[in-house]
Amino acid sequence: MSHSKSQISNFKSSSYSNNKILLHRIANKIAVTPNQRITFAEYIELVLYEPEQGYYATGAVNIGLEGDFFTSPHLCKDFGELLAEQFVQMWDILGQPKPFNLIEMGGGKGFLAGDILNYLYSSHPDCFKALEYIIVEKGSGLISQQQELLEQLKLSPLAVRWCTFEEISENSITGCCFSNELVDAFPVHQIIVEQGQLQEIYVTTGNTEGDEINFIEITDSLSTPRLRDYFDFIGIDLFSGAYPDGYRSEVNLAALDWLTTIASKLKRGFLLTIDYGYSAERYYQPARHQGTLKCYYRHKHHDNLYLYIGHQDITAHVNFTALERQGELCELQKVGFTQQGLFLMALGLGDRLSALSANSDHRVATAQDLVTILRRRDVLHQLIDPMGLGGFGVLIQSKGLAEEEEKVALKGLTVPPMIR
Repeated sequence: MSHSKSQISNFKSSSYSNNKILLHRIANKIAVTPNQRITFAEYIELVLYEPEQGYYATGAVNIGLEGDFFTSPHLCKDFGELLAEQFVQMWDILGQPKPFNLIEMGGGKGFLAGDILNYLYSSHPDCFKALEYIIVEKGSGLISQQQELLEQLKLSPLAVRWCTFEEISENSITGCCFSNELVDAFPVHQIIVEQGQLQEIYVTTGNTEGDEINFIEITDSLSTPRLRDYFDFIGIDLFSGAYPDGYRSEVNLAALDWLTTIASKLKRGFLLTIDYGYSAERYYQPARHQGTLKCYYRHKHHDNLYLYIGHQDITAHVNFTALERQGELCELQKVGFTQQGLFLMALGLGDRLSALSANSDHRVATAQDLVTILRRRDVLHQLIDPMGLGGFGVLIQSKGLAEEEEKVALKGLTVPPMIR
C-alpha cells in the first residue's frame, strides 16, 4: 500500500456563513494530530456533533417545513400514530410486558415522541400505562426542545427519560428500539479507488491568512483495516474491473457499531429502522461514482461539504445490506424489509385516506372545509409517495423471541388490503 499523499480538493471556508468558533476548533484538531489531518468521519463528527458548536448540539439545527429539511413527523401526526399501532402489536406479541420499553434513537424536535405518546394515551391506555419511553439523543440543543415539547403534553403518568446508551444496562430492554432518519446522519469515512488501490480521504488545512481557513482533501492509506473488510462483508468487489479509477463513496462503520450496541442492550423485542438508502448492490453501483453524500441548508441540497460549517446538515444514504448482515452477527434476526409507503398502508393509512374521500363526497359546510380535506389528503399521499418519503426503507429485526412469537406476522409487513 502506497503511503504517498495526493491533494484532490481545496476549499476556502471563510467566505461563507460559518460557525467561526467551530471552524477554528476543527482547524485546531487537525493541527494537533500526528499527521496534521483527520479522517472525513472525524470531520463530520465535529461538524455535526461537536458538544458545544456542532450542528446538532446547538440551536442551529432547523428541522421542519421552514427549516433545512423535514421528516415524516413534521407533515402530520399520522406517521407517529401509525407507528404506535405497530408498537401496540409488538407489545401484545411480547406478552404485554411491564415495563414495555420504547427506545427512540435520535428524537429530532420531539414531534414523533409527542404523537406516539398522545395516541397511545388516548387510544391504547393499557399499553401507555405499561410504557417506559427512553430517548437517546446526542444533541443537547435538541434534547432541550424535546423536553419542552413533551412537558406541554401534560399526560399522566408520563414515563419518559433521556439517557445515553452507556447508561442502559446490558440485556435490559424488552420492547422496541426505533429510529427515523437517524443512520443517514452518522459520520462516514470516504474511500476512493486510485490506481488499483483502495485509499481513504482525509481532511487537512492549507495556508491560512488571518481568519481564512482552507480545508484540503488528501488521499492516503486506510486509517483502519475495517474499511477494506467492509466490502468483503457486504459482497462488493471494487477491483472487479467495473469500478473506474477515481470511484469515490462512503463507508458507515458507525452504523455497524451502533447496531452492535443496540443488540447488546436488547434482551427481547424488536429493532425498527426507517431511513433512505439502498441494498449494497444498488448503493455501490459503478455509475454512482461520487457516492451519496448530500448537504441540506434551508431546504436546498448541494454537495459542497465545506460550506455553512455548523449551519447545515450532512447525510449519506443507508446501506441496508450492511445493517442486515451486522445484525446476523449480533443475534438480530431479520423480520422483514419493506418501503415506508407499504408499511404505513398496512398499518391503516389507506383507511384514513378512504375516510377522507368519503367526507369529500358528502356535502361540506364550507369551501374551507373542502380545502382542509384536500390538504390533508395531499399530506397523507406525501407519506406514501414512492418517489419521496414513501420510498424510504423500513427494516425490522428481532432478538430473543420465542418460537411462537416469531410466527406472528407484524401488521406493518403484511400486504396492504388496498393493493392485495
